[in-house]
Amino acid sequence: MMKKDTVCVGTIGAGYAACLHGNGYEKVSGVRVRLKVICDTNVERATAVQKRYGYEKISQDYHELLSDPEIDVIDIVTPPMLHPQMAREALQAGKHVICEKPLTGYFGQKGDEDVGLRVPKRKMLEKVLQEMDDLKEVIEASEGKFMYAENFVYATPIQKAAEILRAKKSKILWMKGEESVKGSTTAGAGLWSCIGGGSLTRVGCHPLTGILWLKRQEALNRGEKIEIQSVFCDTGMATHCLTEEEHRHIVAHPVDVEDVGVISITYSDGTKATVLASDVVLGGTKNYVEVYSNDAALMCNITPTDILNTYFLDEEGLENVDIAEMLPAKLGWNKAFVSDEVIRGYMGEMQDFMECVAYDRDPLSGFDIAYDTTKVLYAAYQSAEEGRKIFF
Repeated sequence: MMKKDTVCVGTIGAGYAACLHGNGYEKVSGVRVRLKVICDTNVERATAVQKRYGYEKISQDYHELLSDPEIDVIDIVTPPMLHPQMAREALQAGKHVICEKPLTGYFGQKGDEDVGLRVPKRKMLEKVLQEMDDLKEVIEASEGKFMYAENFVYATPIQKAAEILRAKKSKILWMKGEESVKGSTTAGAGLWSCIGGGSLTRVGCHPLTGILWLKRQEALNRGEKIEIQSVFCDTGMATHCLTEEEHRHIVAHPVDVEDVGVISITYSDGTKATVLASDVVLGGTKNYVEVYSNDAALMCNITPTDILNTYFLDEEGLENVDIAEMLPAKLGWNKAFVSDEVIRGYMGEMQDFMECVAYDRDPLSGFDIAYDTTKVLYAAYQSAEEGRKIFF
């Protein structure tokens, strides 16, 4: 039975992720969504999001959202260093929480310099685990729901793969996933103190979470207890070998973070998973998860898809038409994004989250998967630094 026919949302952060969430909210059906407040210290940016998605008003202080009795859900799309504090305060204020990826990270403490090069990754893992354990206590003590906005869980190929695996009761033997781009134009993307890691944290968390979630579905479906046994990882700064001229097509400029990373996961049942992430791949965003089981092979091609291929000799009239992500030009042949907010899961995650609040149920992507993703990422960094497997 529906408890709320309208869910009122207040969003903190008016950057790119706010637009992705806004695209998802627009497609929600069966539950009325009221976008009440968009909050950002940058008024111009907040105003642009307000006008595009129909938020009723803007704010520069997120505490106004926490004290607003009409707001049911706080949607946190800020930089990750702010996630735990804002989530904690929102839950304590009696709100439900949507939290963008990654859940949290290590960004340095007073006196830390060149964080990614000088601070031991073992220390980072310990601090991150402690912070997540503290947040878990707040979640358990509250009546609010914690909903983790990892779109790969809701990507339509991943959801279909899960349906197939459940129907066949398949045993997953190996999974491989990747997200690679040509780098990020986000301010501070090359600094550990801003992002909490490099390509693995910034983009690799997507296929990692998708893989962890699919393995959980297998365990639930087969009535098995399957845990992460160990993590092994290798990272590097591949672009440091380039001259300025050679570097012109790649926007990655790592200072103390990796621009290439590979994680190998071993599960307690002996099965494996491999996650790749890099900032050195030209040709647009590369997103996929491959699943190899005892009785099936499933290729989840998230981007690029092959729904619409385009060919242009010029870009006349295409200035405001999105063709694909991370492409410098629209000329020649390209694989165009079609219903991107659906295929990449933004509609699915917002549909799920709004239904969770309206019907009082748990989300497909919650705190547990957010916790495991962050734990694996920082264990991977420790593994790469120490050159050994990290066991759980």
